[in-house]
Amino acid sequence: MIQRRPLLAAAAGMFAWAHQPRLLSAAGGRDPRLVTIVLRGALDGLSAVAPLGDPDYAGLREGIALTRDGERPALMLDGFFGLHPALPNFARLFAAGEALAVHAVASPYRDRSHFDGQDVLESGQMGPGITASGWLNRALAALPPGPRVQAGLGVGAMTPLILRGAAPVLGWASPVAGSAEDDLAERVMALYRHRDPALVAALQNGVATDRMARRNASPGADGRRGGSDTADGMRRAAVGAARLLAQPDGPRLAALAFDGWDTHANEGGAAGRLAQLLGGLDGALAAFQTTLGAAWRDTVIIVATEFGRTARVNGTTGTDHGTATVALLAGGAVRGGRVVADWPGLQAAQLYEGRDLRATIDVRAVFKGVLADLLGLSPAVLGRDVFPGSGAVLPMPGLIV
Repeated sequence: MIQRRPLLAAAAGMFAWAHQPRLLSAAGGRDPRLVTIVLRGALDGLSAVAPLGDPDYAGLREGIALTRDGERPALMLDGFFGLHPALPNFARLFAAGEALAVHAVASPYRDRSHFDGQDVLESGQMGPGITASGWLNRALAALPPGPRVQAGLGVGAMTPLILRGAAPVLGWASPVAGSAEDDLAERVMALYRHRDPALVAALQNGVATDRMARRNASPGADGRRGGSDTADGMRRAAVGAARLLAQPDGPRLAALAFDGWDTHANEGGAAGRLAQLLGGLDGALAAFQTTLGAAWRDTVIIVATEFGRTARVNGTTGTDHGTATVALLAGGAVRGGRVVADWPGLQAAQLYEGRDLRATIDVRAVFKGVLADLLGLSPAVLGRDVFPGSGAVLPMPGLIV
């Protein structure tokens, strides 16, 4: 006998799931889209956006340091910072004033556990294990009623913590065997059509969402290639999410998580493992811009990670768990073309605990700045409800056009 409970669980994992949408109002009358991409594993910010103008940079990064010239030079953003050469699309957006970097950022967390670091980054709390809800979901719940659809979009087999909570969330994951899953859905709906209309309605919504996300997908983009730590997987997730976000009645806030950024060994410099990951992220950003179309002008994408990596290279040509790193913003609503930084320096006495880039900017200030100026949330709401206990961390101004 088919058990209903496991069947529901399987359907939720294979197809999209949805709750009834509410309404969203936006600052300045725009129709905003906010996307957060969490890089799980700790991005090496000193390689993604390299401080080539710091005299201590090259010595600390022996074997992986970027350079201003050579076979694969850094893409200079200004006279001090150079972008990793695997990020040409981000460089193009930066030059167009639609992307920026915020350097030497960190959450309040100062230990080096991936699980706890991700918990703090995504929950928006002062420490790990405080709540099972995420700051993006609480921001969604705090939005006042208005003329636009209010629903979050979680991309992946499980909704990232950052978007879990009481506010309604739509979920979508790239299918692993598209036609077979469509067929199973039809058979399940036929079985329960008269016995459980609510289940059938939920499955119909899920299948429709999945087909919308896969519409006009290129050959081979059916989920059978790579996961969220591959260029193909990142691109597919971005395309599916952007198709849903671009719909007039679709979600407006989304969260994605890309895995594999724990580069303890063989990290590489201008080429290598990190370059492959950054290339995948770069392709995802380009896919968002192309697929969103006209909606790109009101979009902000935030790329963040749980913490950075050590300033010095270890014995396996990699980097270990660190503290401060870089956050990236891209989108037509971003006031870009600059690197925002209160640079702490890389001399031994300037490093945090003698090993890490020191944090000079709280990443919550970046999140708050976007939420305030893109979505119109007040500093009081941000400090009390979205990031509890963070009243002293002010929203960073000037991030949004």
